[in-house]
Amino acid sequence: MDEAAIRQRIDKWLFFARIVKSRSLAQKLVRDGHVRLNGSRVIRPSVDVGDGDKLVVALERRDVHVIVRAAGTRRGPFAEAQTLYEDISPPPEARAKLNAFEQAQRVPGSGRPTKKERRDLSKLRGD
Repeated sequence: MDEAAIRQRIDKWLFFARIVKSRSLAQKLVRDGHVRLNGSRVIRPSVDVGDGDKLVVALERRDVHVIVRAAGTRRGPFAEAQTLYEDISPPPEARAKLNAFEQAQRVPGSGRPTKKERRDLSKLRGD
């Protein structure tokens, strides 16, 4: 069997490619339906992936879009893991940058009550 035809379990591949921290987390991610293989949702961790397959993994903070380039043999260093896939994820959305003055502003009515607001509350309660 040549190198290009090798297929591997999806949970094992996600672990070897360092997309997730452990194989059990990879299995849970797949079972919960957060992984798409070539556009269709995968719910079995035993599904095989091979060269050229497109994966979309919905992680907690972002979606990772990758094309599988090779099957892994071990969970090696990050540089080795990067050879297993081609990352085609869209760039993250730019967040609005606030300057220091805008960060220091409070929404009216948030935070502690002023002295006048405390007096009004006491009068309302009958204290």
